[in-house]
Amino acid sequence: MKKILIIEDDPFLSEMYATKLTESGFEAEVAPDGKKGLAMVTDLKPDLVLLDIVLPKMDGFEILKKIKDDDELKNIPVVLLTNLGQKSEVEKGLSLGADEYIIKAHFTPTAVVVKVKEILNKNNI
Repeated sequence: MKKILIIEDDPFLSEMYATKLTESGFEAEVAPDGKKGLAMVTDLKPDLVLLDIVLPKMDGFEILKKIKDDDELKNIPVVLLTNLGQKSEVEKGLSLGADEYIIKAHFTPTAVVVKVKEILNKNNI
């Protein structure tokens, strides 16, 4: 069973994504802030990370940079899942190594699960 880590501070959203992923056959873990999220990435080594950008304790860009700079973690696909939709933010996220940049308002949870499956398949995970 593929393990997905959701780093999201909104309990309603994280629960909604976790439920949708679990229903689709994934194991879903949730981290409520950036610091805990980074610790969980290191401990769990999930198959994919869904990462919000605006988070307490450490923002998503910082987490993404730390994941991609770590030899043990850098191959874990990271999907930025955020409401920040400015072109500069999208470019920053992708340049830091995000596999995908999803704006929450434009994607249903079901569409996010489809995207997760696509990325896992593309990376042969």
